[in-house]
Amino acid sequence: MGIAIQLSRLGTCPRKAVGAVLIRDGRCISWGYNGAPPGAPHCEENNHGWQLQPEYRQNLDDEEAADIEATMLSEHGCRNATHAEANALAFAAKQGISTDDALLFVTVAPCDTCSKLLIAAGIRRVYYEEEYRDPAGVELLRLAGVGAVKQEYHA
Repeated sequence: MGIAIQLSRLGTCPRKAVGAVLIRDGRCISWGYNGAPPGAPHCEENNHGWQLQPEYRQNLDDEEAADIEATMLSEHGCRNATHAEANALAFAAKQGISTDDALLFVTVAPCDTCSKLLIAAGIRRVYYEEEYRDPAGVELLRLAGVGAVKQEYHA
């Protein structure tokens, strides 16, 4: 978990720093942290993907537009960042590294979308330090027979 915590510090989304490490046969095979995909604007550059396009802003003053953007961000989270777990899986796929029967250590429990990816990738068990705002991801892992274990880390 310590490595996942260190990786979380590399995240480029300031809303939440999340790190993930995939381990198989006692070795780190891939890792990831949350942030915008390569070549995409970073979260602070476009209000986490919620910056209104000019055609939607034309009938709003700046304060109204800012209120709408803030509401969307608070209710739906960041649209820009790829989650740490998805980045770890994508790196493994890009490098041709099998994730079948691997363990995942992640600083925040996976969301439901990442959980679906983890199940499909053959992850055997997920260890997480902090609960995610929606427990659906952990519930899905458990329904699929993937171990999901909350683990406090003490350095």
